[in-house]
Amino acid sequence: MNQPSNHLSTRREFIKATGNFAAASALAGIAIPHVHAEGSSLIQLALIGCGGRGTGAADNALAAKRGPTKLVAMADVFENKLRDSYEALKRKCGDRAEVPEDRKFIGFDAYKKAMDCLKPGDIAIFTTPLAFRWVHFTYAIEKRLNVFMEKPLTADGPTSRRMLELAEEATAKNLKVGVGLMSRHSRALQELSQHIQDGEIGDVILLRGYRMHGPVGSAFSTKWPGNPSELLWQIQKFHSFLWASGGCFSDFYIFRFVFGGIHLRRRRQNDDGWALHQRLQRHLFQLRAWQQRHGHRFQVQRLRISLQHFQGPESAALQPDLDL
Repeated sequence: MNQPSNHLSTRREFIKATGNFAAASALAGIAIPHVHAEGSSLIQLALIGCGGRGTGAADNALAAKRGPTKLVAMADVFENKLRDSYEALKRKCGDRAEVPEDRKFIGFDAYKKAMDCLKPGDIAIFTTPLAFRWVHFTYAIEKRLNVFMEKPLTADGPTSRRMLELAEEATAKNLKVGVGLMSRHSRALQELSQHIQDGEIGDVILLRGYRMHGPVGSAFSTKWPGNPSELLWQIQKFHSFLWASGGCFSDFYIFRFVFGGIHLRRRRQNDDGWALHQRLQRHLFQLRAWQQRHGHRFQVQRLRISLQHFQGPESAALQPDLDL
């Protein structure tokens, strides 16, 4: 296994170094793009970020019907994370996860070495904390690689603008980029959203989203124990640090922003309000059935719809509670 060529002990040194790296240089719900590496029908994958989400994303990519696909390189800053991820993928995916020791890279520059193992048109999977995303994306564009990146993507305005510029550059090079906002890939949610966008319900005056669960991930961390370095400890506990995760709104509530609980008011006064209400209910039940069938963990506990000011016998406000 390849060890890091240097050790960065502080966050300040890390940020300076990653800036220099950048200057020098499908998945849960994401379909493998209609592209292939140059000179071959095999789509090779490099996994950058080997935690639980990264392992799951690589598994999804290796199970995609479009392909064939093969995992050929891995990168992380923690050797144990990479080792555990590879063992799990190897057990499940067999020869599709074939990563020799000299293609398992450890360190802050490991992402470069992993992507260097790919050919133009192959796919890089980014599942590290978001602080690294723009650096990795920059190098992937330089290498002409397609990308799947897990959400969230940025923690601040300047980095968001940088990512938007990089996205335009990727589009200009005809590279395919998928982002793991699973709610956007739900056909039931897409259709329901389209009805709303078409104005069938009237003006949206309030959006209300709910997320209810106990402590999750590394969002509740204690004081730094002194080992490993504070930088590596913050990366391990990235949910607890805004620079690494963007906080709960960016990391967890983002799904509610895509589609949360909705409180709507009908402006148009007509007799088809009840029929519209029934149609929306049907879409919501289809969503719940889709979730149960595919085992998706949307963690949307409650979606409330209020359709008000109907004419006719159903003129009272309707507020069905639908537990998804």
